[in-house]
Amino acid sequence: MSETTRALAQRTGEALERLGLRLVTAESCTGGGIAAAVTDIPGSSAWFDRGFVVYSNDSKVELLGVNPAVLRSAGAVSEAVVCAMTGGALARSPADLAVAVSGIAGPGGGSAGKPVGTVCLAWQRRGAAPVAQTMLFHGDRDEVRARTVRRALEGVLHLLSD
Repeated sequence: MSETTRALAQRTGEALERLGLRLVTAESCTGGGIAAAVTDIPGSSAWFDRGFVVYSNDSKVELLGVNPAVLRSAGAVSEAVVCAMTGGALARSPADLAVAVSGIAGPGGGSAGKPVGTVCLAWQRRGAAPVAQTMLFHGDRDEVRARTVRRALEGVLHLLSD
């Protein structure tokens, strides 16, 4: 893990702990990378509840309750799906805040409309509407995944500062 990611994870944990909140992750393209980054911080059990790795569409439906019709109409890499993922993660966890990601890390799998590096992220506090964002990250598979983890943590910090 890069020092930048470690610092973001540390700041995320400090903010969550200061506010008495807990985090849940729902990850597709990062394969648990966000959860790994936050659990690398000593004491993270005070503010990290659990993580869902939902790589396949079936797992998004089974574990998080994502509506299959949304997956069919919007595609797995969509703001609609990551918003459904945050809602499902919060419904299946006592956590206060969720982050979800789904994307095309490459090297294959992209299309003209959703090229390699397209990543959708969502953040949601319990009782509030999700906030979503679509990013286009450049680089190889590892770089896309690392940038996604960093952006996910930055978004958590932003949500906590509001």
